[in-house]
Amino acid sequence: MPAPRSIAQLSVLIQSGALDPRDLAAETLAAIKAHPDQTVFLKLTEERAMREADASSRRIREGRSLGALDGIPMAWKDLFDLEGMPTPAGSRILERATPALRDADVVAHLARAGMVSVGRVNMSEFAFSGLGINPHHGTPQNPRATDGHRLPGGSSSGSAAAVAAGLVPVAMGTDTGGSIRIPAAFTGIVGYKGSRGRHGMGGVFPLGKSLDSLGPLVNTVADAVLIDAAMRGRLVPDIQPLDLSGQDMIVPETVIFDGIEPEVAAAFEAALEKLAAKGARIRRTVIPAFAEIFALMAEHGPLVTAEAYALHRERLNGPEADGMDPRVVARCRLGEKTSMPSYIALLEARERLIADVSALAGEGAVFVSPTLPHVAPLIAPLIESDEAFFAMNGKTLRNTLIGNFLDFCGVSLPCGTGAAGMPVGLLLSGLRHDDDRILGLALSAERVL
Repeated sequence: MPAPRSIAQLSVLIQSGALDPRDLAAETLAAIKAHPDQTVFLKLTEERAMREADASSRRIREGRSLGALDGIPMAWKDLFDLEGMPTPAGSRILERATPALRDADVVAHLARAGMVSVGRVNMSEFAFSGLGINPHHGTPQNPRATDGHRLPGGSSSGSAAAVAAGLVPVAMGTDTGGSIRIPAAFTGIVGYKGSRGRHGMGGVFPLGKSLDSLGPLVNTVADAVLIDAAMRGRLVPDIQPLDLSGQDMIVPETVIFDGIEPEVAAAFEAALEKLAAKGARIRRTVIPAFAEIFALMAEHGPLVTAEAYALHRERLNGPEADGMDPRVVARCRLGEKTSMPSYIALLEARERLIADVSALAGEGAVFVSPTLPHVAPLIAPLIESDEAFFAMNGKTLRNTLIGNFLDFCGVSLPCGTGAAGMPVGLLLSGLRHDDDRILGLALSAERVL
């Protein structure tokens, strides 16, 4: 397995002339083809990659570099439109869909920054699972596992596996209930979920439109900052590390620690001590709104299942349902039970709870928590049992979906290891549209974890 390299490391080599983007693209494509886990990438875009690498090489030689991302290879979750290709969203039934007429908005932005698209990566079908299991294409293995096939997390499974395996320095993900932060924590890399609306959603296959957000999976927070700027069409990032000294950090005591593995709790507490040693003020707080989210879901049904059912209703009621993952079908059909009054009640309660949490936490609030209550599980028991699958999927999504419901932004950072030596993630979250602050604090936190 190639050693992971950050965007920053590769950029120095490219900009200095020590590494030609064409050679890097060819090397990347060769490594993907030779990788023992052929479930990570679903489709290579070799012709596009070499065309973009050639253009980057010419710019660098002529002194016309587009910046730090020029010539950097990246991969796309299978739900982003790439011009001239169908957008299957991890499903077999859309593999022959009409090809996209243009790139998705963020694909176009990153192409204008000089990035080289090398292919599409695996995902949970229609992004509807936090575990990453895909019965159609196979499930990527977690590159950090040494005791068998452990899950990479979902739904951005291939994105995390590609970065953690060192195949690409960045892969794009989406996050509706944790689909960036979960796989980042499971595989020991960095995952940044932007506030909803921070990045353009044009050309991205949806799951739950009121919850969907975007972000990269990368090796370092600095890489996430670079990608975030380019995703918003900016030439250079303007986010700087923020001082941890005197920074209030709220540890939510409601829901988050229920059923947590002892090793995960120990790694998280050790990380808190490191942050406190740098002057962060750690405050443990009960947040009733967190529990109320789950009470609302029990009464009205999850918001995401209602929206997923509305999106896939015709498929679910037609012959295409036979070609879908039965577990995805089952979860989508739960949304049929959510009435219009219940859906409206969920939306109204959501805005109220967002306001309640903002008032409780205060302006500039920073929440710090374990990204997940457990490390990446072995796949075999979850393939064999629907009951085990749905129980694990619910537990895996529990902590992160709170942030989606409350429209938080968040960065998951590796902070140690748990059972079987598997990675543990620490999640820094902020109120909606406070992305710059959270990324700035994550830059500093990464240095001490």
